Amino acid sequence: MPTLNFKGKTFVQNHHLAVKYHQLVPVKELSLTDKVSLHDNLIIQGDNLKALKALLPTYAGKVKCIYIDPPYNTGNEGWAYNDNVNSPMMQEWLAATLKGDKVDKEDLTRHDKWLCMMMPRLKLLHELLSEDGAIFISIDDIEQHYLRVLLDEIFGEGNFIANIMWQKRTSPDSRVVLGAGHEFVISYSKNYPLFYETLKKLELSEEQREQFKNPDNDPLGPWVSSDFTAQGYRPNQMYEINSPKGKKYFPPEGKCWKNVESAYKKLVKEGRIWFGNDGMGMPRRKTYLNEREGSVPWTWWTNKEAGHNQEAKKEIIEIFESITAFDTPKPTSLIKRILQIATERDSVILDSFAGSGTTAQAVLELNKDDGGNRKFILVEMEDYANTITAERGRRVIKGVPGAKNENLREGLGGTFSYFKLGEAIEMENLLRGENLPTYDEFARYLFYTATGEEFNENAINQETGFIGESSNHEVYLFYKPDLEWLKQNALTLNMVNELPPLKGKRRLIFAPVKYVDDETCRYFNIDFCQLPYEIYRIKQ
Repeated sequence: MPTLNFKGKTFVQNHHLAVKYHQLVPVKELSLTDKVSLHDNLIIQGDNLKALKALLPTYAGKVKCIYIDPPYNTGNEGWAYNDNVNSPMMQEWLAATLKGDKVDKEDLTRHDKWLCMMMPRLKLLHELLSEDGAIFISIDDIEQHYLRVLLDEIFGEGNFIANIMWQKRTSPDSRVVLGAGHEFVISYSKNYPLFYETLKKLELSEEQREQFKNPDNDPLGPWVSSDFTAQGYRPNQMYEINSPKGKKYFPPEGKCWKNVESAYKKLVKEGRIWFGNDGMGMPRRKTYLNEREGSVPWTWWTNKEAGHNQEAKKEIIEIFESITAFDTPKPTSLIKRILQIATERDSVILDSFAGSGTTAQAVLELNKDDGGNRKFILVEMEDYANTITAERGRRVIKGVPGAKNENLREGLGGTFSYFKLGEAIEMENLLRGENLPTYDEFARYLFYTATGEEFNENAINQETGFIGESSNHEVYLFYKPDLEWLKQNALTLNMVNELPPLKGKRRLIFAPVKYVDDETCRYFNIDFCQLPYEIYRIKQ
């Protein structure tokens, strides 16, 4: 398979592994919930590369649908590239070519920098995606061809789903010679066969429903008819058909009937073959409205079906009663359409370039429509994460008085928890007593790093030190975010004797030091890990 080479790739292709885990610090006053939780709808303020790494302990392999709208790299956006890649050559290149940390149109290596920015983020997004999940990425002509090859490399060529064309405008742009009327939504799965099994049809639109008629007062209700012929030649599907008024039909040249004769006669008996109002027409097969589960999505999404840029701007103005700083927000209907075909009613949806918060509104609207319990995770690093991204969530949840849509006017309902990206969790800090993580944050980090499995914060019992159970271990942590406590406490024989009854698995225990010998540890099935040394992933 062809791969894409670009400047800086050598230094960023494994950068996601070097990104440190950071604390996710709850901000109660900015949340819209009685209980702030990482299992609520989430809005996270901070660098999205670090935030994605911080989400791994709780959400690795759990996200059903990812939608992102990254910078298009037009040269006019002024997007920043400030990933701290630990390479002198990389830092020298960036120092010589960046204006501050901004990438502009005059930067001859802006495509390389964009790919350097995207690659580690896509790798972390791949880790967060469930086996039957999919990622959808909005992009335009500037980077879409590079992005396709990069996605082939990270997700696998066989996991490509579609390159959807979205009609973003309602009329040509008169300011240019040949105006762009569309953008792309590139989609890849993590495991195509598993994703394909969960792919949904779209609900029929009112326009599609109106196509179903009942001219013959069929007791089964409205129907549409379709051609009863098929391409090709099959001997058992070549037979004469007589219409009710005696007109004889044989398949046209190069075609055959859709069914064998016995199946055709059964359809006639059931009243499912239509010969026109006069009974003389070519046979056509009926499909009833009550049999249609929906329409099969295709790769051309018109602005009538999936919204357009002007609609998106009007949505922002309606919610905020003014124009915001967003020139090109995406319409809610575009993201809802993605969610309709790619999610279940209890799916987790992630948007790590959250911007104006359209994804949150789309999730809440769809939940309101079908009674679902989907959850969103939004990540936004800019200062407007609270004033626009989260504020949009607050307003659509509580209700927008001037909204035309009744559900939006009354409020979509729901909650969200607001987090800020905190300090990095660094073992060396335990020695210095600096930026010590909370017990819960440290437990989350240690459990995932040591086991590679999902962490459930509800399992924590600080009294016993129990923080969770993996497929191989019961995991314990004896820790307080207090330097003096860490200097004075250790795993003792009394503590070992007071551990909950063994469940048949080995016990993985983290503590500053132990005052029990190795023989005792073996007797009690204990694997001991001393803090603050680096934790490794257990592979037993």
